[in-house]
Amino acid sequence: MSNLKQQYELAKEKYASIGVDVDAILEKMKQVKVSVHCWQGDDVTGFLSPDQELTGGISVTGDYPGAAHTPEELRRDMEKAFSLIPGKHKVNLHAMYVDTDEKVDLNEIEPKHFEKWVAWAKEQGLGLDFNPTFFSHPNSADGFTLSHPDTKIREFWIEHGKRARKVAAYFGEELGQTAINNFWVPDGFKDNPIDRLSPRRRLQESLDEIFSVEYAPELTKDAVESKVFGIGAEAYTVGSHEFYMGYGISRNKLVCLDAGHFHPTEKISDKLSSLALFSEGILLHVSRPMRWDSDHVVIMDDELMEIGKELVRNDLLDKTYIGLDFFDASINRIAAWTIGTRNTLKAIMKGMLEPTDDLKTAELEGNYTYRLAMTEELKDYPFGAVWDYYCEQQGVPVGMEWFEQVKEYEQDVLLKR
Repeated sequence: MSNLKQQYELAKEKYASIGVDVDAILEKMKQVKVSVHCWQGDDVTGFLSPDQELTGGISVTGDYPGAAHTPEELRRDMEKAFSLIPGKHKVNLHAMYVDTDEKVDLNEIEPKHFEKWVAWAKEQGLGLDFNPTFFSHPNSADGFTLSHPDTKIREFWIEHGKRARKVAAYFGEELGQTAINNFWVPDGFKDNPIDRLSPRRRLQESLDEIFSVEYAPELTKDAVESKVFGIGAEAYTVGSHEFYMGYGISRNKLVCLDAGHFHPTEKISDKLSSLALFSEGILLHVSRPMRWDSDHVVIMDDELMEIGKELVRNDLLDKTYIGLDFFDASINRIAAWTIGTRNTLKAIMKGMLEPTDDLKTAELEGNYTYRLAMTEELKDYPFGAVWDYYCEQQGVPVGMEWFEQVKEYEQDVLLKR
């Protein structure tokens, strides 16, 4: 028996003593899919107009070598990252990541412009999710898109939204996995507005027109995402949390919660159970805000572990679509994907390794002393041995072995670009 297997067997005994079936949990983990965002690999540049300035309140800092400059490079980089991550997952695309020799604008995109992405996803056994791109475009230069007072500009973005939904449905049909299509718009004012209502009314009407065509839910589901503020929209964001909570629930859309899109003292782990009671479903964007929506690479901090626990404790994994949303150009981009995705999976596994029913019973009986004692004791349980064995089972590197592969890939591929 290998040393890794021995450590796993000991960990399994330890967890069994509190009623946790570790073998069953490893089977459950195989069903967990994370939608890995493509834009970490090229610093949110895309291939539609790669020379276009990044706008929409988004900023990427750093100049680490090796960013992808073509769809082929980006796919190759993502293949490397997925080879270091246990499980089979999805790739999250933005509309600006078209792969075509045809000159095409956002209001002209069609499924054919993403055929190479679909062919690649089939080869890799991956699913695809989608996002219309409402930023980094001349028609978003003044900070407004779907809520713009100019009818012509608003119509441009409405057409883009409609076409994005066709692309997402195409993904679902071709790959046999529901493609989540997430709508986020950066619209807002830098300074205090006089009229807060009219832009929100225009946004509501624009979204209603975009969603006027019904698609089979097994092909695609729409999500709407709020934000508290952004660069250039510090005073007022049209698509606020309250706006999209109301819109998503009233229109039977998924409501997206992004870990960085709230005030610094707010935690989305506390919002999941409330939203689950009323919404069609939840799209979860896992990120790490450092004092603001700075989209740092996800680490195993308290909030990430609370998110994992909430998803498991409330049986929300079947209702929640998990995606990543961070970008850091100051470190190796393959490492960023790997660290963030592995940590997200670790947080979910940690949640599964709790004796949830036992803890709920104690809480219901008012035995808060036992609840505190057990949740504290669990922090010292041998989670690492379970995770390492799961990685070995899934044929991916254990421990820091993945980092050695990233360094080798950097020397052989990234530094030669």
